[in-house]
Amino acid sequence: MLSQAVILVGGQGTRLRPLTYRLPKPMIPVLNRPFLEHTLAYLKSHGVGSAILALSYLPEAIQSHLGNGANHNMALSYAVEASPLGTAGAVKNAEPYLEGTFAVLNGDIFTDLNLDAMLGFHRSRGAEATIALTRVDDPCSFGVVETEEGGRVRRFVEKPSPDQVTSHWINAGVYILEPEVLRHIPQASHYMFERGLFPRLLELGEPVYGYPFSGYWLDMGTPEKYLNLNCDLLSAKVISHLIPDLSRDGVSCAADTVIHPSASISGPVVIGGGSRIDRGARITGPVVIGADCRIGEGASLERAVLWTGVSIEAGSRLKQCLVNRSETGGKEQVISFGQP
Repeated sequence: MLSQAVILVGGQGTRLRPLTYRLPKPMIPVLNRPFLEHTLAYLKSHGVGSAILALSYLPEAIQSHLGNGANHNMALSYAVEASPLGTAGAVKNAEPYLEGTFAVLNGDIFTDLNLDAMLGFHRSRGAEATIALTRVDDPCSFGVVETEEGGRVRRFVEKPSPDQVTSHWINAGVYILEPEVLRHIPQASHYMFERGLFPRLLELGEPVYGYPFSGYWLDMGTPEKYLNLNCDLLSAKVISHLIPDLSRDGVSCAADTVIHPSASISGPVVIGGGSRIDRGARITGPVVIGADCRIGEGASLERAVLWTGVSIEAGSRLKQCLVNRSETGGKEQVISFGQP
């Protein structure tokens, strides 16, 4: 069983920028709870008792919310970067907190990967580094990992062009590492796992393995994928250990939610506290409604996520979209993806 993990809490993320001007990406609400809380619950389910959060963008927002981790039954430490250090550089910055074998997770990945099984594979191979691999149809936007029989990594191809694709197994952003590999990472320098440490370990002949798995994996790096994650959780396509008892057809709402008797709500739907659903409104799940929202008379929502404090005007029809309050003027900002 692993006892420690490093979570790479990245920057603003250009693809999610409409949602992350003043909020670090891992603090974006998923089912009305910060995404990072779902990650901590996942780690806890695998017996991880302490985590180090590698922070760069708006670290105070995360530190003030999570504190020492007591509310999540996990000891939390913070390794804050004065300037972005890259994926491997961020872990090097967290080295003073590390003892023994540890896991590393990218802070924008949601997965049901079995960490215990991956650790067993890692130890059975005598690996210095083991990389979780997931299969995708189009690997051109990812880091492709070629392996030999038995799983030992042969080479890496970062974001190959279509004519360079030799494998559909990609780096899933979850690693199990031995502390010795950190000696190959320069101190206080920008350094990447993908283009720096892992290729360097191969050059040195160190045992680096790929661990393929076929479970759920999603990089919520775009608004559309973020919407898909919320809908997948609501529909029980994957389970969050933070909210394990959701029903795929149910309606979960806070006690102080006000719902007009003529409103129609078909699950799966989650409604935050202080929200109000007016006369004749129709909500067809999967839908997430944040705290203190108001759905106007006769409005319709389908496959949507609303952040805190959103007001939907009477008669509005919203489908396949995200809605939050803009940073200027407090007006609603709708990000729509057309028909599913």
